[in-house]
Amino acid sequence: MRARARGLSLVELIVFVVVVSAALAGVLNVFVNATLNSADPMLRRQALAIAESLLEEVQLMPFTYCDPDDANVETAASSAGCATAPEGLGAEAGENRFAPPQFDNVNDYHGYSMASIVDITNNAVAGLTGYSASVSVSVCALGSISAASGDALRITVTVSGPHATSVSLDGYRTRHAPNATL
Repeated sequence: MRARARGLSLVELIVFVVVVSAALAGVLNVFVNATLNSADPMLRRQALAIAESLLEEVQLMPFTYCDPDDANVETAASSAGCATAPEGLGAEAGENRFAPPQFDNVNDYHGYSMASIVDITNNAVAGLTGYSASVSVSVCALGSISAASGDALRITVTVSGPHATSVSLDGYRTRHAPNATL
């Protein structure tokens, strides 16, 4: 008798191809998902960089009892010491972020928002058209500073971006007035 021929039958070969195809499809699906989601951390980092930049801009502004244009800004020990109306939340009439009269106090940024990201000269920043930002400033308690004193502010910057990316940062600013006693 002749020895049986060794090899694969057509049925065995088809089953092998189906099993390998199914396994390969699963592995490729993992790679596709990893590639698609790898952009999300970049979008989040970009939103975080925008929020940090705007928060720093706001925190570097003066926080005094009086508007920085007030003659008594350096010596006022309370809002009663202002020559003009004391500084309040929100921008004064006509003030904006870009051209004179510009924001000149932390409070001026309350309610500020931009539909797409622009620099301090109001020029669109390339590559950031899909992002938007808003700023909220509120009186808060901070350590031994009571909220009633109005000497501490909580600044919240929220940035929204593509694919429902959202980042919110909080920062604090305390009053350093009157400047004459520092």
